[in-house]
Amino acid sequence: MLNQGLGSWIHRRRVKSHGKVALIGGGHEITYEKLDEKVNQLAHALRDRGIAKGDRVAYLGENHPAFLEVFYATTELGAIFVPLNTRLAAPELHYMLEDSGSRILIHAADLADVAQRAAVGLDSVMLITADSEGTNKSPGLDDFRAERPTSFIDVEVTENDPAIILYTSGTTGHPKGAVLLHRNLIWNTMNALVDYDITSSEVALLIGPMFHVAALGMGAFPVLTKGGTLILETVFDPARVLHLVETHRVSMLSGVPTTFQLLCEHPDFTSTDMSSVRTITCGGSPMPMRVLETYEKRGMSFTGAYGMTETSPGATSLSPKYSRTKAGSAGLPHFFTDLRVIREDGTTAGAGEIGEILIRGKNVIDEYWNRPDASRDSFIDGDWFRSGDMGYFDDDGFLFIADRLKDMIISGGENIYPAEVEQLIVELEQISGVALIGVPDEKWGEVPWAIVTVKPGTTTSLDEIRAHLDGRLARYKLPKNLIIVDEFPRTGSGKIRKAELRKQFASPAGA
Repeated sequence: MLNQGLGSWIHRRRVKSHGKVALIGGGHEITYEKLDEKVNQLAHALRDRGIAKGDRVAYLGENHPAFLEVFYATTELGAIFVPLNTRLAAPELHYMLEDSGSRILIHAADLADVAQRAAVGLDSVMLITADSEGTNKSPGLDDFRAERPTSFIDVEVTENDPAIILYTSGTTGHPKGAVLLHRNLIWNTMNALVDYDITSSEVALLIGPMFHVAALGMGAFPVLTKGGTLILETVFDPARVLHLVETHRVSMLSGVPTTFQLLCEHPDFTSTDMSSVRTITCGGSPMPMRVLETYEKRGMSFTGAYGMTETSPGATSLSPKYSRTKAGSAGLPHFFTDLRVIREDGTTAGAGEIGEILIRGKNVIDEYWNRPDASRDSFIDGDWFRSGDMGYFDDDGFLFIADRLKDMIISGGENIYPAEVEQLIVELEQISGVALIGVPDEKWGEVPWAIVTVKPGTTTSLDEIRAHLDGRLARYKLPKNLIIVDEFPRTGSGKIRKAELRKQFASPAGA
C-alpha cells in the first residue's frame, strides 16, 4: 500500500474487525466495513472536486461520525485536515480558513450561520453541511458523496507528510497553525497504546471535543487503531454520560477536572453501574483531591496526563498506582518521548530545580504553518521543543508543573491567551492599560479577570467590555470580572508584572 499515513488505517482495519461497530453517534452505529465505504466515497467526491495531496479541508462541528469520516477521507488523498473550534467567533474562524488556505469547509447544520459568516470574502471556499440534507449555499455531505465508488484510493503518503493543521492560540494575538505530520500522530498513537494499555475490546466514550487534539490523539486514533468502539457525544450532559456508561459498558473515559466534577456531583452518579470503566484519563489541570477520592470510593482511579497541541498531544502520563504517592505530578515521559528541564542558561536543571520544560520525540511537530519565525523560536538544541511551561523532576524522574512561562489561562480545559483578549479590550477609548489574568475557580479551574487602568475622567464596566468583545471572541475568553486599578506594577523595561497581579487578585484573599 502506497499510503503509509493515517488515511489508510480504516481500510487496513476493516477486515481485521469485520462486523464490529466502530462508531456510535449521530443516531447511528457504523461498522468498520461501513465506515471504510463512507470514507472512500467521500474521498472520491473530494477528489472529483479537485482536492489533491497537500490541499486543505476544514471541518467545523462537534463530535459526530462525519468528523472522522472527513478526516480519514482527507488524509486518504494525502490532503490536510483543518479542525476548527466550534466555540470561536466568525472573525476567528475566518482568519484560520484564510491562513490555512482551506478549499472546503464542512460544517454541522446548526453552525451554518457562523460558517457562512466565517467564509465571507473567501470565494474559493466551498461549504458543505455535514449532518443534514443541506441548502443551496451548502449541499449535504451524503448528497455530495452519493453514487461515488466505495473503493480505496491509494495515494502515496509518507509519515513525513502533513496530516492536520490544528490552530493553537498565539501569545501575540494571532493563532498559530501547528502542523501535525502523520509521523507525529503515528507515534503519539504508539505512546497511547503502550502507556494506557488500550485493547481491541475498548469502548471509549469521547466527552471532550475532537477539535482539540487530546480527544483526537489520545482517544479516537488509538482506539480505532486497535479496533475498539468509539461513542461520540455532541454535547456534555452528565446524566446522559452516566446513562451511556451503564448501557454500553464503557471502559474508557477522558476529560478535564470540570468534567469529572460535574459527573460525580450528579444525583445519578452513585446509582449508575460504572463497573466496566477501566481507564479514566484526566488532563488540562490537576485533579482536586476531593474529586479523586469520590471516584476512588467507587473503585475507579485516574491516569494523569500532560501535553499540548504541539506534542500531538501526549508528553507525560501518571499511572493510577502513583495517584497518591505522586499526587500533583504530571507523571513520567511517554514511552517514545523524552523530556528535559533547563535553566535560563540552557544547562540541564537538577532534581527539584525549576526550569523550562523541553520535549523531544517523533510525536513533536516540526513547524507552524506559514510561521518560520515561530517555528525557529520554538526549538532549542536542534529538536527540543520549548513548552513554555516551568517545572521540575523529582528524584524519581516524575515531572511536576510549577508555573507557566507564558501567561496562558486554562478554563474548563480551554486555552486562553491573554494577548488576544487584551488587544481587543484596549480598543475601547477609555482604557489606558489592560492585563488579563487567570483566577482560581471551583468549577472551571481558572476564569479570566480583566485588570485595567482608565484615562482620567472616564470609567468602564464589565458589561461594556464584554459587549465590546461579544461576537469577536469565543465566550469562554470573555472576562468574568473587572478590576480597575490606578497603575500596574511594572518591570524596569515597562512590562506589566502579571505574577504580582495574580498574587494580589488570584490568591484566596484577593479573589
